[in-house]
Amino acid sequence: MNDVAVALGDALKGLFHPKMLALIIWPMLLASLLWGAAAMLFWSSWLTSLTALIQATPAEQWIAQGFFAVASHYLMTFVLIVLLVPAIYVTALLITTVFAMPAMVGHVAAKYYPALEHKRGGSVAGSVGNAALAITIYCLGWIVTLPLWLFTPFALILPLLLMAYLNQRLFRYDALAEHASREEFQQILERASTKLYLLGMLVGLLQFVPILNFFAPVFIGLAFIHLSLSELQRLRQEKDVSINPAAA
Repeated sequence: MNDVAVALGDALKGLFHPKMLALIIWPMLLASLLWGAAAMLFWSSWLTSLTALIQATPAEQWIAQGFFAVASHYLMTFVLIVLLVPAIYVTALLITTVFAMPAMVGHVAAKYYPALEHKRGGSVAGSVGNAALAITIYCLGWIVTLPLWLFTPFALILPLLLMAYLNQRLFRYDALAEHASREEFQQILERASTKLYLLGMLVGLLQFVPILNFFAPVFIGLAFIHLSLSELQRLRQEKDVSINPAAA
């Protein structure tokens, strides 16, 4: 828990560096423009599909009664708008991890971990593949659990759990790709998975906070870089001690 708190603190301090501030605006802006254009083209079909999905669940009986029977169209419109917000947010995360993380990792490593050897266990293809798999699993979980999001007490819990998964899956690879070997990457996943999920859940709360969620993608990236590189540094120090006890 202490390592997660330190990573969050270091990420907050680093967020206001001019290089990081320059990265904050464009992922969220680009994601908003992409989804805005998609909404203009597909809004009617989305509304029809969402209505059909709800009609296939027990929630339809509740909606069809009383006031909701009259306002169901407006209710579906509202729900669709609410669902677009996380879609924009997740797209901004994806843009950040694929396009901005290399610059962020370089900045953090040069300032905080200058002696950390580059073993380059990751690649651009690996980053794209990891992001595609993470988004696919997240979207499948999102679709399967959608009725529970809308009409049960799980409306906050399920999005947060899914976002915890997505955050740690998206950012852990790119945070370590330049410095860790493939073997080291697997070792860190085994020993630090709880920390990675905890960090993913804590920063996942930012999606619910207006204005702050605008800064969230870069902040999340910085937090995962700090946590991942500190774990890598600790792993290598422990290996050095085990090989050469006199160095301890």
